[in-house]
Parts: sequence; structure tokens; C-alpha cells
Amino acid sequence: MELSHLRYFLAITQAGSISAAAKRLRISQPALTVAIHQLEKELSCTLFHRDHSGVTLTGVGAELGRHAEQIFSLIDHAQQEVRALQHDAIGRFVLGCHESLGAYFLPGFMSGFWRSEPRIELSLWNAPSAAVEDAVVERKVHFGLVVNPRRLPDLVIIDLFHDAVDLFIATPPDGSLPSLAQAIARVVEGPIIYAGRVMQCTELIERLAGMQVASHRILSCGDLELVKSLALSGIGVALLPRRVAAYGQRGRLTRLHPELPNFPDTISLVYRADLPRTVATGRLKHALVAHGRALDRLGDAYDPHEHPLATPLTPLPTERIDTRPLGTTSSRTPTTRRPRSKK
Repeated sequence: MELSHLRYFLAITQAGSISAAAKRLRISQPALTVAIHQLEKELSCTLFHRDHSGVTLTGVGAELGRHAEQIFSLIDHAQQEVRALQHDAIGRFVLGCHESLGAYFLPGFMSGFWRSEPRIELSLWNAPSAAVEDAVVERKVHFGLVVNPRRLPDLVIIDLFHDAVDLFIATPPDGSLPSLAQAIARVVEGPIIYAGRVMQCTELIERLAGMQVASHRILSCGDLELVKSLALSGIGVALLPRRVAAYGQRGRLTRLHPELPNFPDTISLVYRADLPRTVATGRLKHALVAHGRALDRLGDAYDPHEHPLATPLTPLPTERIDTRPLGTTSSRTPTTRRPRSKK
């Protein structure tokens, strides 16, 4: 069924005759008559009673008229909504991130964003960073917060803030910190608790083993929150991102020693380069960037000013669009190693 035929049908019902409707529509009367005959043929019914005074609706025609009015009302509403998306801060978006990253990023972000942008709706999609990045490529997720993003085609990557996977112990009651020799002894004694699916943790264990600092007692968990919970109870040495160790339990976990190795991370905002540039899209992107950059200025609670020998955080690069084919190398020279992350 063609919408133009439905419009012609409604015009006739409103005008009361085919000739009057043809004048309103600025088409010829024979063309209008042919269109209505085609509509009646398609529906296998008679829509009008015709006489010398004009036309009146049959019972079937009256029913079609009610539906036609609803259809065009919906079309008008859809047009208004689409225009509003282009000019007003209205929209629905999916934000993807790892649960542990979201646990410290999202509470502060969402409370402020929803107050300032009540007509922008957000839903969350949680998975490891690599899966979030894939979901952005596949258009399942609009914006992703990703740890150490890969170079995938057609993605915009904006670095937001820094973190590092480090070695933590429950803070001693007297607040004292172990010497380097004591810290190494703690690692060897174990257990080492880590999330097995986070590749930075696995590599950090390998780096410790290369330094002849290895433990025979290793406890692999599937979740960073479980690692944190075990560390808070005083069980062993935990491998955790610094920001995950700090949020909600500030001061209760302590870096084992600043001279032991850690694994630097960069958390980035990732979205498709062809994401529609509506007002709401821009507001959400800028809010995410502002909140992430604010976190970087605040530090991770284990910053170099607290531990002068810790690995310094590198400056944030500018926004970049990666449109290279898969498998090509990046022209960007990183200042720190950025592995593919499962966090």
C-alpha cells in the first residue's frame, strides 16, 4: 500500500468529492480517480459510495480512515522526534565498560550527567575491554570505556586517564611499609592473588619470575572484585589496578613497594567515527571526556608524589581517528607498552 494513495483517500474524505480533493492536491481528477481505484483493488473493497452530490464513506472506508489518520499521526510524530534529535539534547545511548572500571567511573559520572541532561537516556553494557571495543565496532554500543584499546578500523580513540596494575597488600595496622627485601619476601611467600583473564596480571607475574621473584602459591580468580576482597582480608599479595584498589576502600590497601614492577594502563573513550553527530551525542561525549580527564588530574591515590619511585604517568595524547586496515602498524610511538587487555 502506497502512502500517497492513503493521503489521496484522506483528502477525498475531508473534501467530500473527488473534484474538490483534486484541486486541493493540485493533481488531475482522472489521476486521483485512478489512484483510488488502485487502492480499492489492492484492498478488495469499495471505499466510497458515489452519487451526483459527491462521495461518502462505506463502512470499510470509515475503518480505513481511522487507521490512516493514526498512521499519519505517527509519521508526523516520528518526523518531530527525528528533528528534535538533531537540534535538542534528546537520545538513547548504550555505554560499555568492564564492571570493575565502571565501579569507580560511573557513580560520579552518571549522577552528575543525569542531573544536567535529564532527556538523555543511558543503558550499560558490561564486558571485558576487548569485547566492549568489538561491540562498538558492531554498533551494539555507542561509547566504550576501554583499557589499552586496540587499533581497529574506523574508531575514534580519546585517551582519558591512566592507571597501573600493581602489587597490593592489606595496610598494616601501624601503617608501616615493608622494605624492598621484605616486599620481595612477601611475594615469594605468597599467595599471589590475581584475575587470570586480565592479561596485565599474567605478564606482571612473568616479569616477577624473570627477576627471580616468584611464588609457588598462586591463586587465580575470575574477577577483580574477588581479588580485592581477598586482599582486604589480609590474604597474600594482590595484583590490582590502582584505581580498583582505591575506590570505596581508600587507604585499606597499600602498594607493596614502589620499586617492584607495575603495568601501566591507559583508559580511553572509544566510538565509531561515523556515529551520528547529534546534540545529545556531543553532550554525552564531552561529559565522558571531562569526567575522565578530571580523574586523571586527581590521580589514582598511589601517584608518584606519594611514592617518588613509582612509574610516572605519561601525558594524555590528543584525539585520534584510526582508519587503517587491520594488520597495519601504528605511526604513533607509544611512551608505555599498551597490551591488548581483557579488563
